[in-house]
Amino acid sequence: MSKRDELIVKYAADLKDKCGVTANMDLLTKVVIGCGPSIYNNDSSTVSGTDEKELATVKNNFLIKKLGLKDGADLDRGIDAVIEKYGRSNKSKYRAVVYYLLAVHFKKESVYK
Repeated sequence: MSKRDELIVKYAADLKDKCGVTANMDLLTKVVIGCGPSIYNNDSSTVSGTDEKELATVKNNFLIKKLGLKDGADLDRGIDAVIEKYGRSNKSKYRAVVYYLLAVHFKKESVYK
């Protein structure tokens, strides 16, 4: 099993155990591939739910640029809902899991088709 495949299995387990979500493995795989090499770096593979700069990066680089959403308060509410679902006290919020949850939250799975 490749390192990426191992991470996909880990992310699917995180979705189930911490978020109560059974992952669509095809979508999760595409989200992970879209994250590129960031998933292999300890710092860039996670998202801090309390760092405003980090959350702004998620909003601008993922929601606006990747998913094509318009900037607005609904994006901040969506990020907040995903962070809440993942667990605010959970220090290891994997970027791929956050992106997966955001894509589902905003019904933008079609971006990965």
